[in-house]
Amino acid sequence: MTPIDQLTDVRDRPRRKVLISGASIAGPALAYWLNRYGYAVTVVEKAPTLRGGGYPIDVRGTALEVVRRMPILPQLREAHVDLRRLTFLDSDGSEVTSLHPLAVTGGVAGQDLEVRRGDLADALHRAVRDDVELLFDNSIDTLDQTGHGVDVTFRRGGSRTFDMVFGADGVHSRTREMLFGPEEQFHHYLGYCFAVFTMRNTLGLSHETVMWNAPGRAAALYAVGDGDEVHAFLNFARPEPPAVNEFRNLEAQRDLVAQAFADAEWEVPGMLVALREAEDLFFDGVGQIRMPRWSSGRVALVGDAAYAPSFLTGQGTSLALVGAYMLAASLADRGHAAGFAAYQRGTRKFVTVNQGLVGHGGATLFPTTAQALEQRNDRLRSLRTMPPGEGNPAHSALTLPEPLRPA
Repeated sequence: MTPIDQLTDVRDRPRRKVLISGASIAGPALAYWLNRYGYAVTVVEKAPTLRGGGYPIDVRGTALEVVRRMPILPQLREAHVDLRRLTFLDSDGSEVTSLHPLAVTGGVAGQDLEVRRGDLADALHRAVRDDVELLFDNSIDTLDQTGHGVDVTFRRGGSRTFDMVFGADGVHSRTREMLFGPEEQFHHYLGYCFAVFTMRNTLGLSHETVMWNAPGRAAALYAVGDGDEVHAFLNFARPEPPAVNEFRNLEAQRDLVAQAFADAEWEVPGMLVALREAEDLFFDGVGQIRMPRWSSGRVALVGDAAYAPSFLTGQGTSLALVGAYMLAASLADRGHAAGFAAYQRGTRKFVTVNQGLVGHGGATLFPTTAQALEQRNDRLRSLRTMPPGEGNPAHSALTLPEPLRPA
């Protein structure tokens, strides 16, 4: 079929109705591309409003090409975080080395984007808000697949039928649980827990990150600019994942982190005080979602719900953007069965190679023994002699198909 034939098929096709669960990154990105291909898109989000702020995230390689094909690049360039220095400290607070962040991340100077998660979410929201239906403070209650579609009931009442449903609802995806079963069979715990929150910039940091390490523990302060607040990050090794009550109870989370860092030096005692007072605390275990398939019937998963790589890879957002693009492109001129198969076939290798970065990330930033920490410090010192920004092949391991013209 020629591109002209494909375009004719897309334009002549009755508008199929689809529902996307999740309005963070993968969800609105998928909504943008599906709307472009002529689908009638509804996005449902359990949060009452769009979530702002958040820890800075990276957009690199193939994902950056996705962004270039959307109308959001100027806004993201404006929101770009100009991180200029990454300083590593030893357990006694002495400096190990200070270098350009790209030397560690494998990014490309002058090309890669680093923005707050909320800024990316806002840009995506602006790109779709006039063209898709957005349902905040709501969620999917039940899914029932039939021969003619997917019957959906909503938590706030009401039911509707869609041609397809997509789960873009994160690592702890409710859609995935309804479709494939409990999270435990797909979640691979990587041996760490972490907490992120904001606190006062008592050190006067500016456009920089300072990271303290002891065996099995790390504490970092991330100054996006030169304002009064910084992002605080606490990460610690733990052989077993937290219990259910530690995941669900805020005070239990605070207690768990405080216990892990009880005797830590540097600025950590002050960080623990701020942890107790933080209203934006986010706590979780570090893990990956690995699934043999990402769809069943008329329902498919995208982003962290299908293949979360963990923050150790720095590629979670990039996988979400690329996965959304590939899923929509695979469906543009196909039915759901053939489209979902093409999505998995075209995206799987990119997911696998980027999830494979986890060993490099964990070993570089969060060694668990004194010997491994010293070896890591020696490697970091050697990076001072290397030019930053040479790129990582995994970030660009997929060549995007050209999009069809808008329907």
